[in-house]
Amino acid sequence: MTAPRLRTGLTDLLGVEHPVLLAPMGSVAGGRLAAAVSDAGGLGLVGVGYAEHAAVRQELDAAGGARVGCGFITWVLDRRPSLLDVVLERDPVAVMLSFGDPTPYVARIRDAGAAVICQVCDAAEAARALDAGADVVVTQGGEAGGHGTRRRSTLTLVPEVCDMVARRGLSTPVVAAGGIADGRGLAAALVLGAAGVLVGTRFWACSEALVSPASHERAAAASGDDTVATTVHDRVRGITWPRGYTSRVLRSPFVATWAGREDELGRELHRVAPEYRRAVRDDDVDVAQVVVGEAVGLVQRTEPAGKVLQSLVAGAVAALRDPAGVLG
Repeated sequence: MTAPRLRTGLTDLLGVEHPVLLAPMGSVAGGRLAAAVSDAGGLGLVGVGYAEHAAVRQELDAAGGARVGCGFITWVLDRRPSLLDVVLERDPVAVMLSFGDPTPYVARIRDAGAAVICQVCDAAEAARALDAGADVVVTQGGEAGGHGTRRRSTLTLVPEVCDMVARRGLSTPVVAAGGIADGRGLAAALVLGAAGVLVGTRFWACSEALVSPASHERAAAASGDDTVATTVHDRVRGITWPRGYTSRVLRSPFVATWAGREDELGRELHRVAPEYRRAVRDDDVDVAQVVVGEAVGLVQRTEPAGKVLQSLVAGAVAALRDPAGVLG
């Protein structure tokens, strides 16, 4: 069955059927997952994360010619700007920039024929993205999995940024991110004024994602209460994020051991880091991070991405026709 269509400024701008974007989760959103989302009518974004050039090319090859884009951690791109060359030579539909100043890259991305998507965590970042000329602004609430500042929630940030866009006389699509895993979330985002959604955790729990079976199994049994925002996994991996950022993950014995003791963890890296690398290799999710957001409580099973996207859109259409069955 073909899912009904929700046409918005986002679908028109990106030339997609449904207003659903795959969050470019590093080491999760590879080429297969991005292609599956795009083939189902959304837009898949390959997550560059901390990857090197060869790995980025490998995942773009895995997309098999599908219409996809890519997403960068902007401060990582600042250190390795040639990664943008690798992506732009593949004619991406869009390039997403998160966690940093997008200004140095906007013109170059636009000149290559790609849309510029800027992810923001608060109103000040949204204003900067609009000043820089973003084609799409993704507003990420603190409910989201992975990295963020946790300063704002999706429910209030989305309409505030929509109002900001309107006051400036712009038509820039605003996209909601954080806590969205089913049709109700998509419908709510549209009611708040968003032109679509960026979905992470629900696509993380898809068969095409670069996620281990043990991680999927652990997440399927979890609720949103089982997530926590922390820096311990960045610290043990030797990754220094800008001040103020944490990463939302599932609680685990490893997090319980080191949360609040990050400085001590830093002093013990010579011992703990090799143990952590072994846990990642052995798929030991009591130690290795499972990066999901609060929406994990809405996810009970691993499914193909196409089926998930179809369910998101059909559920949103049903909710918009009569949310909670209250219309007389």
